[in-house]
Amino acid sequence: MGEGGFEQFVAARGQRLLRVAWLLTGDAHLAEDLLQTVLAKVWPKWPRIADENPEAYVRQALVHTHASWWRRRWRGEVPHGDVPDGAPAPDAYAGVDLEQTLAAAVRALPVRQRAVVVLRYFEDLSVTETAEALGCSEGTVKSQAAKALRTLRGLLPEAVGADGGERG
Repeated sequence: MGEGGFEQFVAARGQRLLRVAWLLTGDAHLAEDLLQTVLAKVWPKWPRIADENPEAYVRQALVHTHASWWRRRWRGEVPHGDVPDGAPAPDAYAGVDLEQTLAAAVRALPVRQRAVVVLRYFEDLSVTETAEALGCSEGTVKSQAAKALRTLRGLLPEAVGADGGERG
């Protein structure tokens, strides 16, 4: 597989990889930047990885690059509170509240737990595949998943009923 193989790979798997990037970043523009950065890093290595499992390689690169970006970002100042004298905007997207609440809760997780949740539950990878993608043990994947799910359950009980359905 040559350069054309890389283009075919990106055309076939790009949207799925962009979804992984969005789930990691929570921002469409950052997700595009993350995926573009990773694909630029992978392209020179394509002849070496094309015959292996290139999607797993790119997924792992997404997780590692995002973690690197996250570590470098300064967090000294966090804006909060309402803007004074501002009228609240009408909620034009009330139907997607649960999805947005879940996305925000996932983004609130620590980087490692978020990566495990995205790979295990959104990408539907096995424990073994997730451990390989993250470069850690299966036990680490299991413990990080358990911690993440416990945190998510603590953040989401008001939005989701005991039966898993959305509360009105």
